[in-house]
Amino acid sequence: MIAKETLLQAYRHMCLVNNMAVTYEQHRSICKYVHSTSRGHEAIQLATAYHLQPADYVSPYYRDESLLLGLGFSPYELMLQLLAKANDPFTGGREYYSHPNYSGPDKPTIIHQSSATGMQVIPTTGIAQGLQFREKYLPSTLRKNGDGSLPVVVCSLGDASITEGEVSEALQFAVLKQLPIIYLIQDNRWGISVCAEESRAMDAYEYAGGFYGMERSRINGSDFVESFHAMGKIVQSVRHNRRPHLVQANVPLLGHHTSGVRKEFYRSDADLDAHATRDPRILLRNYLLEHGAGEELILDLEHDAANTISEAFQLAIAAPEPDPAKVGEYIFVPTPVITESGIREPQGRDRIMMVDAALFAIREIMAQYPEAILYGQDVGKRLGGVFREAATLADQFGDHRVFNTAIQEAYIIGSTVGMSATGLKPIVEVQFGDYIYPGFNQLVTEISKSCYLTCGKFPVQALIRVPVGAYGGGGPYHSGCIETTLLSIKGIKVVYPSNAADMKGLMKAAFLDPNPVVMLEHKGLYWSKVPGTESARTVEPDENYILPLGKAAIVLPAFQLRVEEGDSCCVITYGMGVYWAKAAATALPGQVEVVDLRCLYPLDEDLVFETVKKHGKCLVLTEEQQNNSFAEALAARISQKCFRWLDAPVEVMGALNLPAVPMNTILESAMLPNAEKVRDRLMTMLEN
Repeated sequence: MIAKETLLQAYRHMCLVNNMAVTYEQHRSICKYVHSTSRGHEAIQLATAYHLQPADYVSPYYRDESLLLGLGFSPYELMLQLLAKANDPFTGGREYYSHPNYSGPDKPTIIHQSSATGMQVIPTTGIAQGLQFREKYLPSTLRKNGDGSLPVVVCSLGDASITEGEVSEALQFAVLKQLPIIYLIQDNRWGISVCAEESRAMDAYEYAGGFYGMERSRINGSDFVESFHAMGKIVQSVRHNRRPHLVQANVPLLGHHTSGVRKEFYRSDADLDAHATRDPRILLRNYLLEHGAGEELILDLEHDAANTISEAFQLAIAAPEPDPAKVGEYIFVPTPVITESGIREPQGRDRIMMVDAALFAIREIMAQYPEAILYGQDVGKRLGGVFREAATLADQFGDHRVFNTAIQEAYIIGSTVGMSATGLKPIVEVQFGDYIYPGFNQLVTEISKSCYLTCGKFPVQALIRVPVGAYGGGGPYHSGCIETTLLSIKGIKVVYPSNAADMKGLMKAAFLDPNPVVMLEHKGLYWSKVPGTESARTVEPDENYILPLGKAAIVLPAFQLRVEEGDSCCVITYGMGVYWAKAAATALPGQVEVVDLRCLYPLDEDLVFETVKKHGKCLVLTEEQQNNSFAEALAARISQKCFRWLDAPVEVMGALNLPAVPMNTILESAMLPNAEKVRDRLMTMLEN
């Protein structure tokens, strides 16, 4: 039996939701930002919310306002987000209605929620992955509920999102690792104007049958009593048995898809009438009357709900608007690493290769931080990375901390959101830069926006390693440079070391940064196999060496006399470009100053502009295809900031503008810059 108080609470919440929907519809000019309501979905959402506890995690989707009310958020708080007010407790006016996030002692944790359908499934599965790790290997750090029970994770989503490929990646990982997560699928048979019959070959319950190890249930999500009993059993099962469970809850859609895509645009009267017969509020009202609740009590609840919503709405309207001066806050949270520390060139140390510098850095990190884990394709014990960049790590730290994943770039990248939210410190690897694109959805939609849209509550601490660059006939799918594409994403940092010492120092700083960092590692510099890159090998810094992000370095100074005579120029570059520039400079003794950016964002503009102003002539050098590249954008910025000091236009040199790097080494060489091409360009610059 369900307690009478619970039934009455559920009915009151449903009345609140109904009045909210009516109020929003009546005041469309005020409720001008796009929004969806939960009308039709109330029963399953409330039934789920009532079984969750503060140590749990939940990821609602954009129609889950009833779930939020059930968790304890007030209508006024939700309305502040509806109207994008400054005091919106979730995003400060930056996000849509019913896009919450929350971290506190009294309610389940809610990470950043995006609007992209199904995209929350990977980050939320990452939460379950993180909780499982803490439960098994760091049990003293796992937060439990007040009754001592273990936390569970709930991921809520609509049925139309199940066809997203990233959902299958998450389900695959959940059953493979047997994670404590509930996937709550609210099936109203509509995906905007696309009905179930034309968009799917099976429903979510049938689909889940293909993921062996996934428990599954199908329930009537419009019936609160059935939903409450079912979700109670399912939540308890996952709490105790620690296995994934998919719930398909069949519900009606009583409202519009959104305030802008209205139901009368595409739904027939017959369809609307059929859905209306399953209205959860009416069904629960009838149940209460049949089980002894008087009409007067129910009318009192309805009257109270109407007054509550009316008052809350007026207060929300009167709430202050956001301060435009604060629009730039929370892109990142502060990093603790702001100065270079440790010993860069200890006495008696051998010179090491870049690939070993990365390996040694991660080994020291994992020895110091038990919450650090490394995963990706082929990084596990059997191979230790295709470049041996993770060799011996699994042997030393165990398969639970260093492990392989399937070919799932989206999961590899997106799961770091959830892992970070549980306090773990993930280091992940995408095998080649050319293969990062399946993970871009997560990088753009979830990772880069999380800090900003949660007002700093959920920055994503993730170190994403990506081998890049061309050499030796790697071909069109193993040679790409991707920095321009990455740098178009705001909310991530991009590092690009060119030698072993920088690799180790930047790797440590990137790991300690509470924000997402992508480390681009040139394969041609890993072992210094490319002629002219021997100086990429350096003395190994000590274990305390840390190099802050955003600090460029002058790796080859020009002679002061040449500078004073106006017979010098500078090259601003990074990665392999450092070695092309240094080799080219040997033909122009003392005339060329080379700046290694080391970090592309944040960028050391001070050193760049100072260097350009000193010389008056500048070449920005990149391995990427030149047109519309980061290098061209940087050249434009230099031109603007240093215009009065320039003796000639800022020049750019990059690869030919081809769709891919050809495999034949003759063609590869024809496409890419090299020392000779750079030398010729510098000579021309200095002559003019």
